[in-house]
Amino acid sequence: MNQSVCVGFAEALSAPEVVWSLVDAGYRVTAFGRRGRRSSLRHSRHVRIVDITPPESDSRKALSELGTLLASLSVPGEPQVLMPLDDAAVWLSGQLELPAGWVCAGAGRRLVHVALDKCFQVRTAAAAGLAVPDTIVATTVEDVLSHADRLPLILRSARAVWEEDGRLTGGPNRTCASRAELERAVRDWNAAYPVLLQPFIRGTGEGVFGLATDAGIKVWSAHRRIRMVNPKGSGSSACVSIDVPMELQKPLENFISQTSWRGIFMFELLRDETGTPWFVEFNGRAWGSMALSRRRGLEYPAWNVKLATCPGWTDATSPQQLKHVACRHLGRECAHVLFVLRGPRSIAYRKWPSFWRTLFDVLAVRKQDSFYNWRRDDKAVFFMDWWYTMRQTIARGLGR
Repeated sequence: MNQSVCVGFAEALSAPEVVWSLVDAGYRVTAFGRRGRRSSLRHSRHVRIVDITPPESDSRKALSELGTLLASLSVPGEPQVLMPLDDAAVWLSGQLELPAGWVCAGAGRRLVHVALDKCFQVRTAAAAGLAVPDTIVATTVEDVLSHADRLPLILRSARAVWEEDGRLTGGPNRTCASRAELERAVRDWNAAYPVLLQPFIRGTGEGVFGLATDAGIKVWSAHRRIRMVNPKGSGSSACVSIDVPMELQKPLENFISQTSWRGIFMFELLRDETGTPWFVEFNGRAWGSMALSRRRGLEYPAWNVKLATCPGWTDATSPQQLKHVACRHLGRECAHVLFVLRGPRSIAYRKWPSFWRTLFDVLAVRKQDSFYNWRRDDKAVFFMDWWYTMRQTIARGLGR
């Protein structure tokens, strides 16, 4: 095999594991990164990284430079694959006119709305039979404040990313348990409207993954979060594989069928204290816990590229007996300890983790544990990933 795959952005949490999956499958891999941004992938021996303008600075220039990069990588008579790894790259893939010979292993222009439009996702999830929190779409500040009687609430941007004044931007999620917290969230809100207002639900995050083909969904898998970076709600710092809940398979298949999605996918869910799995969002790209899937022998990235170049391909197979494993991100685990020490900063979180219990759990490494972004012949990626995660957490996250 001598096919070329271009992935990005290099700063995506999943980037190292995706690159290694593709390299091990025999692909030539080039990654595009944000100019001026550090990433652990830049220390890998297995990939060439080309910088482009960050779309958060100039979206049109980023789009042009990505198109130029793809054209420079083209090989006549050989299919080439673009694989977006984060929401910004998904947006670019939805705007880009791919050069001849290139295909997108992801949303592309046809399905970008499925991957990025959270309003669309909520409506489709409800129609598919998934449990969806009672959701209100607010279009103004006054509209948000008029629903203060429904507290506690979570404010979510209705779009993952969008273009504004020639730049790509996104909005954070905010949890509000009092009128004062809601007013502060609205005052600090730097995202464009509309936003989604949903009830605050206490529970444990779960993810369900798969590969959607013309012949149906192949190779289901799932995980449950052990710890989140920020206990208030964020990506996981540690997760464990679980069996795919049987009651979810049919509604998830309905969602995939209704959207005509093809390729890898992730459904993020929140299982509350009564056992109800609530729909949170759909991700049509590589997910952050790709390391956990790969530790189980599930090579989703390589399968995704194969499917993009051979749409009728259905030969994705996994080991016959998948052992359940846990996977931890060293930098995020350390960041989790710092967030626990800082405290919740909202009265919505009455059950906050104990610092000493958290420290004990993070320091305890068990036999079933593995780590994100560890590869024996590419060790620098692992250690630089820890370093950059800690720098970013201290510089940005703890101040919020």
